[in-house]
Amino acid sequence: MLLGCLVALVAVACGRGEHASATTRDSSVEARVAVVTHGQASDPFWSVVKNGIDQAAKDMGVKVTYQAPQTFDMVAMSRLIDAEVARKPSGLIVSVPDPSALARSLLAARDAGIPVISINAGGAEARKMGALLHIGQSEYDAGKAGGERMAKEGVRHAICVNHEVGNISQDERCRGFLDALEKAGGKGRVLAVNATSPTDTQQKIMAALTPDVDGIFTLGPPGVHPALAGLRQANRLGAVKVATFDLSPDVLAAVRDGQISFAIDQQQYLQGYLSVVLLAQYTRHGLLPAAEAIPTGPSFVTKENAASVIDASKKGIR
Repeated sequence: MLLGCLVALVAVACGRGEHASATTRDSSVEARVAVVTHGQASDPFWSVVKNGIDQAAKDMGVKVTYQAPQTFDMVAMSRLIDAEVARKPSGLIVSVPDPSALARSLLAARDAGIPVISINAGGAEARKMGALLHIGQSEYDAGKAGGERMAKEGVRHAICVNHEVGNISQDERCRGFLDALEKAGGKGRVLAVNATSPTDTQQKIMAALTPDVDGIFTLGPPGVHPALAGLRQANRLGAVKVATFDLSPDVLAAVRDGQISFAIDQQQYLQGYLSVVLLAQYTRHGLLPAAEAIPTGPSFVTKENAASVIDASKKGIR
């Protein structure tokens, strides 16, 4: 069903963009797509991206490789991109969490004539460096929507827990959240934590919970799991509103049980799936949607719809 809809999409929405080619490519040539992101496939979030990539590779009959640095390391990531550019893949899929750090590598891909699609992080900045389009969500708008929702729930003083300061997507999430909260008459601040140390993250969150803090907004499971653990230990679970970005089985269970008010879902499976399908169509036939971005989020998972999302999560697609 999804593949059929996508084929219809690229059939009617191509040819107007500056990157779309009117020349039909040789579809008999086997495509090889290289994927380089800042997230490891073993990470619960990125494993779902990888599931989408793998399914699209099967559906489209293309070879795909997936690589990521072992930690959030832009030097290591740029080296991985450079290595793939040297191998001259049919297409390159990248996340761009730090455009300035990855600019040289992305421009080298463009200059080598390798079509690039950015996913998850990068957006307009990746387009400036030659990406055909971006598949993901507007992180500022998603953060703003989260701030508006928490404000409606009565939150007036919150912390935004950022586990990857310097990642443009994470920074924009907090900026949008704080802007919305302040517009509603509240206030907040960013709390930087280390994603690789749940214990340290928990300690920093609990130290930041002054008596007037009534909301915790985290940017993903690396922040929300330690937050919930700390609130349980302090017997403050339920007294402080908690919301988060991105899904995991534990996050979904906590939403279902009312421990997390809501989770913001960006449908990362589609980020992996659509990017492979579109690159395959582009390299084979010159087909490309006439759009700068394909939004996959944000959407909200709440107590009311958590059960259906849990079912999809068990299948590795949410």
